[in-house]
Amino acid sequence: MGYQVRTITSAEHVAFNAARPSVSFLQTPAWAKVKSEWRSESLGWYDDRDQLVGAGLVLHRKLPRINRTLAYLPEGPVIDWGSDDLAGWLQPLAAYLKKRGAFAVRIGTPVVTRRWGTATIKAALADPAVTKLSDVSPDEINAAATRAYGQLRHLGWLPPKDDDGGFAAGQPRWVFQLPLADKSEDQLLKGMNQLWRRNIKKAAKSGVVVTQGKKEDLPDFHRIYTETAERDHFTPRPLSYFQTMFDALLAEDPDRIRLYLAHHERDLVAATTWVRVGEHAWYSYGASTTAKRDVRGSNAVQWQMITDAKDAGATVYDLRGITDTVDSDDPHAGLIQFKVGTGGEAVEYLGEWDLPLNKLLYKAFTLYLSRR
Repeated sequence: MGYQVRTITSAEHVAFNAARPSVSFLQTPAWAKVKSEWRSESLGWYDDRDQLVGAGLVLHRKLPRINRTLAYLPEGPVIDWGSDDLAGWLQPLAAYLKKRGAFAVRIGTPVVTRRWGTATIKAALADPAVTKLSDVSPDEINAAATRAYGQLRHLGWLPPKDDDGGFAAGQPRWVFQLPLADKSEDQLLKGMNQLWRRNIKKAAKSGVVVTQGKKEDLPDFHRIYTETAERDHFTPRPLSYFQTMFDALLAEDPDRIRLYLAHHERDLVAATTWVRVGEHAWYSYGASTTAKRDVRGSNAVQWQMITDAKDAGATVYDLRGITDTVDSDDPHAGLIQFKVGTGGEAVEYLGEWDLPLNKLLYKAFTLYLSRR
């Protein structure tokens, strides 16, 4: 079946997302307001009965001095990715965006390809002969993802490139998730490793108190966030970015985003942001102070977010990006070592795919990116 693609209102897009169990927060109309430097539009897929059956947020990034854009759908669109006829979904999208002046389309296929459970990850970390999780047999393979991969290649889409072990310019292909469905709080705690349980207990015994903050508390969060950035050698976002994010997401849903603050004797020792759409909750940004790290505020705030996600009806708590390295000599290995302590699983998505609509401009664009 071929579908018709046309613009939809923000209200129609919000209603469509609300009827789904889970949609990436990057595919909400509110996210367009966060990324205001991009031109944006909400698109809908309509079937032959004129029913809205798919939706996507498109962000248009204009090329310098050329009136053409990269059309980007982060972690989207929301369509039937298990379909045996992805051409019917994606070709109308490409045709529409080409008419709108796009030289290429980039999609973030929200399709899980493989999963590795806690025991498998721990065994890989302990085996010096294993350096990549992708070389280890997964505990689950999604056949629908295999079909989607073949169809995308056949339709001319270019697969994601391995970049820095899984960290690329776009959204992460490798993430770490903690399943929450049908688990009690006690079961979740018992599923964590001994270090995590001990640190959560130590934080409570030390008097760490975790509370929800408000937008007015963002300067406090940002203060220790910039300290974290300096310590961990990454470029921090400005305070205005987080203020815009809170304004935009909360306007769409009063419980879309939360700020968590962990205090010890009036000192802020850790702070995080939490985002939820339907049954999926994400740990978004985190920060901690160098001082008083021994009171384990970071573990305390994570545990609070996990239990709050479960109470809010989430079935997945997403700790976001990891790489597939399990090599102890690789600095990225520490990330999966920390997250596997929660008792969750490593998840690989199909990743971000490009469709060049103007091959010359696309080649120039990729060359520009490679030299940045």
